Amino acid sequence: MPDAERAGQPAPVVLGDTSQGIEAILVIALDSAPVRLHESVAPRLAAARAVVLRALERGDSVYGLTTGLGAAVDTRLDADAIPAFQARAIRARAVGVGEPLSTVEVRAMLAARLVAICHGASGLSPVLAQTIAAMLNAGVHPVVRRIGSLGEADLSPLAQAFLPLIGAGEAEFGGRVLPGGEAMAAARIALPELGPKDGLALLNANSQGVGLAALAADALSKALQAGILAGALSLEAFRANLSPLDTDLATMRGMLGHSAGTNRLRALLAGSDLFEAGMARRVQDPLSFRCLAPVGGHALRAVAAARAAVEAELAAVCDSPAVLVARDLMLSSVNFDTTELALTFEAAGLALSHLAATSAARIVKLMSPAMSDLPRFLTRHGGSHSGFATSQKTVAALEAEIRHLALPLGAMTLPVADGVEDYAPMTPAIVEKTHAIARRLTRLAAIELVVAAEAVDLRGAITLGRGTAAAHRFVRAHVDRLDDDRPMGREYEALALAIEAGDLIRAGMAGNDGSDA
Repeated sequence: MPDAERAGQPAPVVLGDTSQGIEAILVIALDSAPVRLHESVAPRLAAARAVVLRALERGDSVYGLTTGLGAAVDTRLDADAIPAFQARAIRARAVGVGEPLSTVEVRAMLAARLVAICHGASGLSPVLAQTIAAMLNAGVHPVVRRIGSLGEADLSPLAQAFLPLIGAGEAEFGGRVLPGGEAMAAARIALPELGPKDGLALLNANSQGVGLAALAADALSKALQAGILAGALSLEAFRANLSPLDTDLATMRGMLGHSAGTNRLRALLAGSDLFEAGMARRVQDPLSFRCLAPVGGHALRAVAAARAAVEAELAAVCDSPAVLVARDLMLSSVNFDTTELALTFEAAGLALSHLAATSAARIVKLMSPAMSDLPRFLTRHGGSHSGFATSQKTVAALEAEIRHLALPLGAMTLPVADGVEDYAPMTPAIVEKTHAIARRLTRLAAIELVVAAEAVDLRGAITLGRGTAAAHRFVRAHVDRLDDDRPMGREYEALALAIEAGDLIRAGMAGNDGSDA
């Protein structure tokens, strides 16, 4: 659902009828949309639950049903110990530390878990799906501390999220943080009775990584759109030579990212007088201008790949053991592994760091008379005014932080669970740092947009392209020209927040999320 359609009271999101993608998670998390389970969900959950109960009756050896968890897989559970084991499994795994997830993040995580449950392979008691939906609809948001998952099933955050189901933990409700049981009672949500496998079925999933990845994918798309648009406006402001955007050259190069970047920039610059012979200031420009097409184009492909990985996760069965209803069987799986999600987000963050490096270089060069033939620091007042000089420090700080965050985290090497769990992709941490890159790139793009718009105004009578002219109008709708020195930080931040809110997309100038790559 586009941002423009999320202006009013959101309609309920129906889960379980078709594959629920990123947009469903966004409207549930960002707009607090209520959820409803499709009529097909209850029969699926009942059929899977019946498989679990039959396996228990037969005495099958099934991980988490008749055995302990983790290193205790070699421990057979007595039948009378199974009910108490469910709540104990949740309590024991609620070991998260650090700052709590935001309400938006908690809703994204709960929504991602509910989407996966609706596939009908977890085998949990059907009442638990209704309870999770009720929590989302009532606004019961558990307190979940963000550090504790290694990415091979988000056991710790999910345990914290589901402590209120057993009357424990904490949850925010009605603007107050209450003990979990009190929050559920205040929302008039009955505590469900946990049966065999329910503890593991609630916990053994990737919902922190996937839910937060859906939020991050949205932020990555918006940051990338703004970054490429800012670069295009800088080409106009610099009066750059557009020969590198020749389509025959892109075809000769034969790289998909290069072609995608060329096509995007040509669309934004369509109608610019820079395409006319003799309008460029130089025969050849600095690499930060010349290489925008391949750098931005590869970022388009990398962000599209990250988004596709999130969509695939939301459409996938992540449970282990997974219930195969048609075979009346439960099989241990590695469907909880999120290596592909982690590595696509690493690649997207690294690609955006390259775009950030070119952005920072362009900003500095636009302020240099020797490079741009414009007044130093883009002020007509000379040395008596700072102009945009001090903004270079913020630019440098943002680029440095992005470059640092883009360093790969790598796989976990410390074996845990008595050596049974000796690999993990560290997905939640990778998603979080990639989202942090997006937030910083958005602010860097906001600064470049403002600086490039000022340089365009100083150029005087030039004809901008359709997309870059719209970008210039967008900037001027939020930020006035800089004549006398004033505090620009809050204006940069306001522009960045407008980009994050989707205003740039609603303005119809930034293209799509990278699917044309």
